[in-house]
Amino acid sequence: MLIERRTRRDFLAGAAKAAVLGLSGTTVLSGVSAFATPPIEPPASAAEKLIPYGAAVRSDALASDLTYRAAMAANCQIIVPESELKWTELRPTRDQYRFEKADAILDFARLNGIDVRGHTLAWSGAMPAWTDAIATPVEAERELVDHIQTVVGRYRGAVQCWDVVNEPLAHWPEDDASFRPSIWASRLRGNYLPIALRATAAADPGARLVLNEYDLEFSGPRFMARRHALIRLLRTLRDRDVPLHAVGLQAHLFADRAIDRDGLQTLLAEIAKLKLDVLITQLDVIDYELPGKVSERDAQVASLAAGFLKTVCEVACPKAIVTWGLSDRYSWVPTYFKRPDGLPNRPLPLDADLRPKPLYDVIEEFRRKAA
Repeated sequence: MLIERRTRRDFLAGAAKAAVLGLSGTTVLSGVSAFATPPIEPPASAAEKLIPYGAAVRSDALASDLTYRAAMAANCQIIVPESELKWTELRPTRDQYRFEKADAILDFARLNGIDVRGHTLAWSGAMPAWTDAIATPVEAERELVDHIQTVVGRYRGAVQCWDVVNEPLAHWPEDDASFRPSIWASRLRGNYLPIALRATAAADPGARLVLNEYDLEFSGPRFMARRHALIRLLRTLRDRDVPLHAVGLQAHLFADRAIDRDGLQTLLAEIAKLKLDVLITQLDVIDYELPGKVSERDAQVASLAAGFLKTVCEVACPKAIVTWGLSDRYSWVPTYFKRPDGLPNRPLPLDADLRPKPLYDVIEEFRRKAA
């Protein structure tokens, strides 16, 4: 279904007409989106005292795989659409928005009392081809702000937290002005960050605004340069009174990269001085170089994650721990890091049969310790 630009009033009027039905212990949606109605309030429990856990979710898997759907509902307090809120999914053309996949995820979250993180509003990747024709700074600002007003406005109050700016820094930055190549950095330079953050704050004043970044935790000169550039960038935003609430550490961990304990903890201490929260936003372990034997590999995956979480939690209690997927059945890792021995990758807390692995236990342990 193609959704043209509409007012929020039009959308809310349609949302009230939705119908739902139950199936196999989960709630399945039928009809128009209903996520704008009040969410189910889960019963109070001891789990509320733990750091919230969540995972990236795929709308097609939610619709077709009931065991996956049930596992998401049972294990996650937070979900984040893996691709459904990216520009390529939402904006096939300049004048059209397609919200049905994102709406389905929001419906699922509302019906199961799960919070939603939005990912992402300003990024170099996942951009539709038509954006290449954006020619001037004025046009770029107009398109970016219009997109944010439309998307964030639609989900105002339903998406509690946004990765407003994703991966702004160059792969090996020289300074805080070394931005990853994108249409936004090309046309607006560093101004695109305050433009995006201020537009998001205006569209939903209650949303938490996050700057999300990768490769911040490892030892080596490139990773040190990234940490230094990030702190300088955060200070610049603070000096300009730009709204920002948290920094997201993606935490895609690699077996051949050592965690720089001192470097990461120094970064976290500087973030705390700026009165910004820390989130772990895309945790998984890239296991393509680990042993093939499942028990050995799972143990090393868990150990790598435990070392990272221990380093973080000694300095900052993360406001959330989110893995980039819940089950090995649905992961981005095999697409880019397929194992040379042909065995399935095992980067996530649940295996392909949705059974908990040692990584699951590690995450649960740190949720309790940090709480």
